[in-house]
Amino acid sequence: SSSSTTPPRIVLGAPAPTRAECEALDDLVQMRRVTAGQAVFTHGDHSRSLVVLISGDVAMGRATPGGTMRTERLVRGTAWLDASSAWLASAHVLDAVALTPVKVAELPRGPLQTLLDQRPALARRLLVSLAGEVRRLTVHAHELMHKDAPARLATWLHAHCQPEDDAPSTNQAVVRLVERKSDVASQLGMTPETLSRLLRTLSDQGVIEVEGYTVQVRNL
Repeated sequence: SSSSTTPPRIVLGAPAPTRAECEALDDLVQMRRVTAGQAVFTHGDHSRSLVVLISGDVAMGRATPGGTMRTERLVRGTAWLDASSAWLASAHVLDAVALTPVKVAELPRGPLQTLLDQRPALARRLLVSLAGEVRRLTVHAHELMHKDAPARLATWLHAHCQPEDDAPSTNQAVVRLVERKSDVASQLGMTPETLSRLLRTLSDQGVIEVEGYTVQVRNL
């Protein structure tokens, strides 16, 4: 339906799912809310559903034996959290922890498989969506391996920019950090000290201004 908040309209992309397809997915999707600081899922737990983040921010990574989360990437809704483990009848590879209150949609593999057998067009759209997720993760891995530290930071900041309503220029934006700077550094494959040094360098160059957990981007 036009008011649907389930995965079809959100992660399947164009062409838009039909009303019948949305209603069919509505019948099988399971929605749940997770409070900030709680696990959406834990690595090693068996997965029976495809997991979509509808809204909120989730840190993906591995919790250390001491309980500290080593963040590998931040996921903002709306996006896939785990689109592969359930299909492989396997366990989650990473921990997913809510950084803010989040809403999650789960698509149980068994009922979803039955639905896709009945609706080939929907199956094709899901295949394209999953291919897009593989491509996005491949690009992320490539950037970590082949871009130097300043380029990785610049790319990350640019990707997280939000427009400023009162900005005097369209060449300006803001990045609001919802995670610790040490987690940002971990995502970028650098130490917190290197991240701080690079932020100071960009600030000295007049490209950004850093105020606590807000980064004002002065030159996109």
